[in-house]
Amino acid sequence: MPLTENVPTALRGLLKRVFIKLGWMLLVLWGITIISFWVIHLAPGSPTDLQTSMNPLVGQEARLRLEKLYGLDKPLHIQYINWLERLVRLDFGRSMSGDYRPVWDKIKERLPLTVGMNVASMVLTLLIAVPIGVAAAYYQGRWFDSISAVFVFIGFAMPGFWLALLMMLYFGIHLQWLPISGLTSLDYNSLTPLGKLLDIAKHMAMPIFIYTFGSLAGMSRFMRSSMLEVLRQDYILTARAKGLPLRTVIFKHALRNALLPVITILGLSVPGLIGGSVIIESIFALPGLGQLFYTAVMARDYPMIMGNLVLGAVLTLAGNMLADLCYGMADPRIRSTGGDA
Repeated sequence: MPLTENVPTALRGLLKRVFIKLGWMLLVLWGITIISFWVIHLAPGSPTDLQTSMNPLVGQEARLRLEKLYGLDKPLHIQYINWLERLVRLDFGRSMSGDYRPVWDKIKERLPLTVGMNVASMVLTLLIAVPIGVAAAYYQGRWFDSISAVFVFIGFAMPGFWLALLMMLYFGIHLQWLPISGLTSLDYNSLTPLGKLLDIAKHMAMPIFIYTFGSLAGMSRFMRSSMLEVLRQDYILTARAKGLPLRTVIFKHALRNALLPVITILGLSVPGLIGGSVIIESIFALPGLGQLFYTAVMARDYPMIMGNLVLGAVLTLAGNMLADLCYGMADPRIRSTGGDA
């Protein structure tokens, strides 16, 4: 009976945390939009300058007409209010890069590729890094722990762009096993469904490996440190004193608590869905959000820049919310604390 009475209390505490987090998320998102809108307008140049400076026949009158078309002739705070009104209606405006297409349409075309690559990388990182970290803690001071430490140092020391170039040179040019650029081959439309899937997999192999290798080393070492800290707790020492095997203590009692800091790292890694994709997508010529954001910055495409920044902010806040919910699932004490944490 006491267990039944505690269930609604835990659920109420979890819901209270969710509503409080949602309120803070909206407030933080509003602050991010204000700062971002102000900062991008501080950068030298404007969309009209880049569109007219290379044409000697374009005069000041044409520039003024373009500024009026884009709404740049109004004061900055009026521009922000107009942009915010559109954002409330989930309208990111239209691109200023020349095609004048809706921003969301351009983001929607690039979103599946970037999110798919990063989600695949996260899943592979968890599937590989968690066992490596647990095994390193289990065999502390032995050969496996030493080898994993060397692996971590190599992973931290090796820049992702340099590793990408090495892999392109060896696997793409020397061995010619994998394509070095693009998402599909030239004969993609003539392939069978299975052939199309294999073709995309070959193009994605090197980028996903770079993503995974870049975060694998740190995550595995972080998991090892967390596991060793949990193994020093009193309840673990008590379980060992009762005669439980070390394997049972690690995988049945310690692993859940050791995963809590890893959940935090996963929540904080969500912003890399866009920011961390710029270099890799540029190297492999992949039509993702990172490349779209880079071209928007170079073209001073304010609506496109703000659309990407808002999307990145939403992903960051959603990652923190997801980490908080996973905390509650992993630790019952957090579910019953309400909004205190």
